[in-house]
Amino acid sequence: MAVTTSPYASDALPGGTVDAVVIGGGAAGLNGALMLARSRRSVVVIDSGSPRNAPAEAMHGFIVLDGTPPPEILQRGREQVRQYGGRVVFGEVTSAEPAAPSTDGDLRFTITLADGLSVRARRVLVATGLKDVLPEVPGLAEHWGHGVVHCPYCHGWEVRDQPIGILATGPASIGHAFMFRQLTEDLTYFSHGTHLDEATRARFAARNIRIVDTPVQGVVNNEDGTLAGVRLTDGQVVARRVLAVATRMEARAEGLDGLKLPMQDLPDNMGRGIATGMAGTTEVPGVWAAGNATDLAAQVGASAAAGALAGAHINSVLATADTDAALAAAQGDTPAL
Repeated sequence: MAVTTSPYASDALPGGTVDAVVIGGGAAGLNGALMLARSRRSVVVIDSGSPRNAPAEAMHGFIVLDGTPPPEILQRGREQVRQYGGRVVFGEVTSAEPAAPSTDGDLRFTITLADGLSVRARRVLVATGLKDVLPEVPGLAEHWGHGVVHCPYCHGWEVRDQPIGILATGPASIGHAFMFRQLTEDLTYFSHGTHLDEATRARFAARNIRIVDTPVQGVVNNEDGTLAGVRLTDGQVVARRVLAVATRMEARAEGLDGLKLPMQDLPDNMGRGIATGMAGTTEVPGVWAAGNATDLAAQVGASAAAGALAGAHINSVLATADTDAALAAAQGDTPAL
């Protein structure tokens, strides 16, 4: 699922080579850019305008900003990056790949946008986030972020005490059920073709979690378009106000094939993200990743923190590269940057 937000005033791409390009304008990307801009680095954020939490009315679980609408957080983040000289460009990356290094051997990358314009950078931070892949149940996607939720910490308080259904997608849905049971006395687990052993069924029974093994055929709506429940393949309708779904999470990597980023899988086929090491480093020299693109379970606060750490590490690496180049120039080996 990806929802595109309204375009906003976009900065122009700079000429020449910038210190860093950040691909992705969410919490991780903007915080990484903020750290770089505050270090007087030339940095450009490329933002496609389709954050994962766009359908949500408010962001939760991040102290001080709890309850703030996601667009407001991103708007303030863009303003703060720009305050320190960073640029934010509304656009879609169609290719990102290594380019010929500088005369002193420093890395270079070329990032090209859908409009054909491009920018060259010394380092790249990938903060593209992820996309949630929902089960192919008719009517489910239209309620995403409202009547259909995925995270008990992001949405749980708002749906407390309501009739909630767990639409199972695999083993992870079992843990999902126990977390949402904390929020309501009225919880139904739709196994939807997934396996439940007898031990798990006994645990569900102990918590008064109803199990429905008949597969779900589709979502039923109220007259006002809100979610009313689900229709089973036998024709029965089970009333529910909310459905919780453990989605498959996939890092957004469109246009990034040229970087040859290493990927890693979550257990039980729950997701696939970019493999990273300390501070968001990847196996690709000069490329970092932060936020949901690499940590699929990270909420806004964790993503922002990861972006800040990656941005600081990129600045440190660039400082070393600048010093190496200055020393080589001083010794007459290469021209200074």
